[in-house]
Amino acid sequence: MSNIIKAFINIVSNYQVNIQNVTQGNNRANNMGEGLETYIKNIFADTANVTDEQRRLEILQDTYSYQGNKNNPPDLILRNSDAIEIKKLESKNSAIALNSSYPKAKLYADSPMITTACRNCEPWDVKDMLYAIGYTNHSALKSLWLVYGDCFCADKEVYERIKNTISSGIAAIPDVEFTDTNEFAKIKKVDPLGITDLRIRGMWHIDNPNKTFNYIYHYDDTKDFQLICLMRSDKYNSLPHEDKNELTALDNPNVEITDIKIKNPNNPVQLLDAKLLVFKV
Repeated sequence: MSNIIKAFINIVSNYQVNIQNVTQGNNRANNMGEGLETYIKNIFADTANVTDEQRRLEILQDTYSYQGNKNNPPDLILRNSDAIEIKKLESKNSAIALNSSYPKAKLYADSPMITTACRNCEPWDVKDMLYAIGYTNHSALKSLWLVYGDCFCADKEVYERIKNTISSGIAAIPDVEFTDTNEFAKIKKVDPLGITDLRIRGMWHIDNPNKTFNYIYHYDDTKDFQLICLMRSDKYNSLPHEDKNELTALDNPNVEITDIKIKNPNNPVQLLDAKLLVFKV
């Protein structure tokens, strides 16, 4: 079973900063995003150097139970493990666009935002949410954050209260026909002819980890690439001992493993024990 430590070791041991070029279509930003998704998929499955496509597909099937799409989170689910959401940035400090999906500390099987295929990909009720946030410059991956949602996202009730309050307020508008939707609201037949509909959806953004966690890590402009992994200590302690032993045995001067404290997303004056893994070259 793959995990964040295996991905970290794979990157350190097989250092590659070039994202696979994706040539389909004319939208360079989307193509780079697809290239980042391929890169992330490979580092968790350790398939970057697998040239036999049939063998690679078999490994991916063993590693992942679900692969999503651009409209429904998450992008990937590690089999019997974490959900992964991949975000591509073209500026090292730009905010992260989450679109209609609010920030998630955890992913729940009863969420209306996920697909039936995701819900039924394996037996599960709740999964840890891992955000993979890559900053790309042309074809090069300059930095990659692998950070768990419960390190910087509040509990779902915080976001759902806002969403539900807005939806309730919109629904109180008189003489308007509404239809069921996972968005804030969808209004039918706005005009007298009944030919105009209005979709009202949220466009969620969250700060870049370089800003959110600037009290524990400072982006290093002198480096070609930097990998930052952040998780709560209880998550780190739950990972397989053999993987943690392999991590601590890495003989690489560019690797740092640090015990730190981070702000509780639900109560910032309370500090949580966490583990920070850094690889800079």
